[in-house]
Amino acid sequence: MRRLLFITGIFVTALVVFQYSTLPHGRTGFAFVVGGGVGSTVVAMSNANISDNSKSPDSYILHEESDEFAGSDSEEESSFQNMGVKDADKALRNSDDSFSPHKSSNLNENSISMMSVHHEKDLQSGNHDDVNIVSTVEEATNPITISRKSLPDEDADLRSISEFRTDFSNISNFGIPAKQEAKRNANKLRVVSATLGDKSTMARALKRLNVKPMLISEMVSLLRQSAGSSNSSRPRWSSVRDRELLYAKLEIQKAPITANTAGLTGYVFRNVSQFKRSYELMEKTLKVYVYREGEKPIFHQPKMRGIYSSEGWFMKLMEGNKKFVVRDPRKAHLFYLPFSSQMLRKTLDNNNSQSHRDLEGYLKNYVDLISGKYRFWNRSRGADHFLVACHDWASKITRQPLGNCIRALCNANVARGFIIGKDTTLPVTYVRSVEDPGRDIGGKPPIQRAILAFFAGSMHGYLRPILRHYWENKEADMKILGPMPRDIDGKRAYREYMKSSRYCICARGYEVHTPRIIEAIFYECIPVIISDNYVPPFLEVLNWEAFSLFVKESDVPKLRDILLSIPEEEYLRMQMGVRMVQKHFIWHKKPTKYDLFHMVLHSIWHNRIFQLKTR
Repeated sequence: MRRLLFITGIFVTALVVFQYSTLPHGRTGFAFVVGGGVGSTVVAMSNANISDNSKSPDSYILHEESDEFAGSDSEEESSFQNMGVKDADKALRNSDDSFSPHKSSNLNENSISMMSVHHEKDLQSGNHDDVNIVSTVEEATNPITISRKSLPDEDADLRSISEFRTDFSNISNFGIPAKQEAKRNANKLRVVSATLGDKSTMARALKRLNVKPMLISEMVSLLRQSAGSSNSSRPRWSSVRDRELLYAKLEIQKAPITANTAGLTGYVFRNVSQFKRSYELMEKTLKVYVYREGEKPIFHQPKMRGIYSSEGWFMKLMEGNKKFVVRDPRKAHLFYLPFSSQMLRKTLDNNNSQSHRDLEGYLKNYVDLISGKYRFWNRSRGADHFLVACHDWASKITRQPLGNCIRALCNANVARGFIIGKDTTLPVTYVRSVEDPGRDIGGKPPIQRAILAFFAGSMHGYLRPILRHYWENKEADMKILGPMPRDIDGKRAYREYMKSSRYCICARGYEVHTPRIIEAIFYECIPVIISDNYVPPFLEVLNWEAFSLFVKESDVPKLRDILLSIPEEEYLRMQMGVRMVQKHFIWHKKPTKYDLFHMVLHSIWHNRIFQLKTR
């Protein structure tokens, strides 16, 4: 016992000495390893921060949840009324302090910074006039450095961008959100370096946000190349279904050219003639087999409300469809794996399985089940199988066990394993009303849209604090705000802002996707997508440049100049384009022609056809 106590004492002493020498200002703390396996995240926490939460170990699990925002955070709202911008402004002024764009998080000595602190000499000497905050993206095998730093309350410039850091003062209520840009952007190897209060240094930092992001034009070029790529899948043996798909491919390629067609506007499509022909052939030819294997709630139990509801809506409509679904798998061109990435994460999390590997292992076991029971997976190595998943983690956890499948993903990051031409983007649609998902859509005519640009939301990720730093309260026609109230009035005001703005800023959060893109389309506001390497939905057929803007993250300081440089005629054409594509992004309980269900299915059908090769 004496020997054990002696060894324990030495270990504790060494740990305290090590942390005293490594943490800023000599404050000691405890280190928790979150996750597991290679690349586990080390979170340094002070005694004060963890004392109230020692009974809740789950609060330290880093949940990589998607973007939450004021306009669409809750379940069904009880009432709807029209509200003007003046009323909206009044409601915002009378709201609680949680909305105010001038309020920063409660930063104190016990707050945890999600950034590495640069210029160690300045910090140690107590010089805080010019604080450099650095978020370093490292290799997946390296731990993440998380240090603490307090900011002077009296410095308004620092407070305006203080949300580069994450405040955990309310950790007992909300747990630790897994919003760690370093771990989730490990492959990008980028550094966000910003000297607060120094715009020239900020501008230099912004140039380093991305290492040459892929432009939308490059994505389109890659899409065209993928259709004839030698890497396209070849089944182990041919089938009648493959020949039917190849026949459809030839029919699509020789479709007669038309500028417009009934229900479709030509300029918002890359090739409206081919899309129309492809859609007709899909309705006439396509058959899908839905695997019955899999237990609820992970399989066959769609969740149809909330930020991940796209995967639930597709599952519900696909499993209940009588036109496309067949009971005999031998008649199928495509095979659907009906699981919910959201329920997979939630269910295994409740069973104390918290790592990506646990989720990957679960999916691998499912693949082993269906490949052992049926011969169809083995014939194509899964290339004629598809999944529809919206959770942030879906891209990562499906990469290995389901890598050959066609993946419809919300988190469509071309720099993180999303394969253009094989995978397709699932729109992020926040559904408030299951009975009427498309209710309250529409907006004011262009002449009545007095706001040049609008954004409101939580300071998730590295980009939004930069956006807010540059444009909050800088120009009267730029409504760049922080989080708005989450009550009914706040949400109504959020929608009214969108309906009254010419451009709606769709800035990435912790991941590249955001529901603001579809919200902007709903409210007939031109989406301004600021999310490097994000592949927009239905890139296979839609001409996104005709009804939206793509702004590089490094161009945030030029945002207003970019918007003002667009001629009025071009703006009106783009705004009309938004109205023309609106119907393609709405769920219906009873699917209609060209609606969101059919558009998702068409992208999957399209990619299978153009990836298929003969022997």
